[in-house]
Amino acid sequence: MQSVFPEPDGGASTPPRIPRVLAIAGSDPSGGAGIQADLKSIAANGGYGMAAITALTAQNTQGVRSVHVPPAAFLTAQLEAISDDITIDAVKIGMLGDDSVIDAVRAWLEKVRPGVVVLDPVMVATSGDRLLQESAETALRALLPLADLITPNLAELGMLLGEPPAADWASALEQGKRLAALAGTTVLVKGGHLPAGGAQSDGAQNDGGCPDALVNTGGVLGQQTVVVPGERIDTRNSHGTGCSLSSALATVQARTGDWEAALREVKPWLLGALREAGRLEVGSGNGPVHHFHHLQHAAAPQLPAEGEFATLLAGHAADGLDAIYGLDFIRGLADGTLPEPEFAYYLGQDALYLNGYSRVLSRAAALAPSEAEQLFWSRSAQQCLEVESELHRNWLAGRAVETQLGPVTKAYVDHLHAASLAGSYGVLVAAALPCFWLYAEVGATLHREFLAAGAPATHPYAEWLRTYADEAFAEATRQAIRYTDAAARRGSEAERSAMAVAFRQSSRYEVEFFDAPRLHA
Repeated sequence: MQSVFPEPDGGASTPPRIPRVLAIAGSDPSGGAGIQADLKSIAANGGYGMAAITALTAQNTQGVRSVHVPPAAFLTAQLEAISDDITIDAVKIGMLGDDSVIDAVRAWLEKVRPGVVVLDPVMVATSGDRLLQESAETALRALLPLADLITPNLAELGMLLGEPPAADWASALEQGKRLAALAGTTVLVKGGHLPAGGAQSDGAQNDGGCPDALVNTGGVLGQQTVVVPGERIDTRNSHGTGCSLSSALATVQARTGDWEAALREVKPWLLGALREAGRLEVGSGNGPVHHFHHLQHAAAPQLPAEGEFATLLAGHAADGLDAIYGLDFIRGLADGTLPEPEFAYYLGQDALYLNGYSRVLSRAAALAPSEAEQLFWSRSAQQCLEVESELHRNWLAGRAVETQLGPVTKAYVDHLHAASLAGSYGVLVAAALPCFWLYAEVGATLHREFLAAGAPATHPYAEWLRTYADEAFAEATRQAIRYTDAAARRGSEAERSAMAVAFRQSSRYEVEFFDAPRLHA
């Protein structure tokens, strides 16, 4: 059987859906922070912005002079007017002001249940001005579990825990883990307010880096902590940085369905906004960031050549295959010494996985831009439920197997479903591709070893080896690679980045899926 590595061809695609993002925050009349920064960030990152005003401030680049909080009932009226008419893909929550406002937002969230909620717990401005009444801190803590991501600055992170602000990166990460455990959600720990030389991704001193980290003790990230390094920009113009970051993350998460992908896309944009901020020449104090720097400098995009993106993915696939071939499960499967209970667990989980995977492929068919692609993904979904499921039913008949999704299986299926809900055809097919690609390569390799050993009739897993070494499956894999490469050529640079992240994450899940029977045993 020939290799499934890429032989791409072309096609056409529709652009990804524009996320509809609601910002719930205070107004900054100078335009640098609050609702004004949120709407700029949402637009700059490809979303449609909406706004519900929680507070009115009198402020400029030098500081906050006064704050007025309208009645909470009027905020509720704003929120209900929007959600009664418009589908909301993501919500960013900023300044809330007092406990009655927080209670109104919490009641609305519990009723509407938006798909993505980012909470920027605005308590203290960069200038040092307090933006949340002390009496409202308890109400704000009660709001944390309703958020999918919390994005405090270091001062706010300490305040939410009732502790002093962290003095170094290692302490900040520990505080982030405690808050994530307390709230049961993901926390973004930001290194921007640490002194130069005090923040490095491994916790050591460095020469001025500025990392950020996603922390979730529940493991929904695939790992407890994901650190994204970055450079420190020497500028006094950082007004509204926290507002801009959180609203941009809400927008990109609604599109990609992946927090790591969202952070890796948003962070370079925000660094550019800080780097170019001085060009705005706004105010004499802490000026705003330049939200639209990337548009003014945009040149004609350099599209990747045919097969270029597939070649990039081939490198990621090779890393996953190296890890898979090193697993005891695979070696035992190859020589037939794998204990039957481990294979039964693997096959049982695979049957459960394929049920969810078929739905993901059906979603790809619904988003596909051409009739040929629609037919391909539809047939692939049908193949999951017919050929593979038939093998599972035949082999598992009469055997006692686990009927519940294991933790790895559930995490993998959840990742794929998140990709299917993101609205991007390219991201979805990139997330689905490793199940074709890595399975086909592993099947071909094991089948060659099986034949080299004389294809022993006594090999207990011969039927599985023959099924996944089938040339029709290999050709389907090559076609899936071609369609994914074509989708990448049609997409933006940001979408290609999100596709690569989705592919890498699925590849990690493929490795973990093959290793899960050993851990289960």
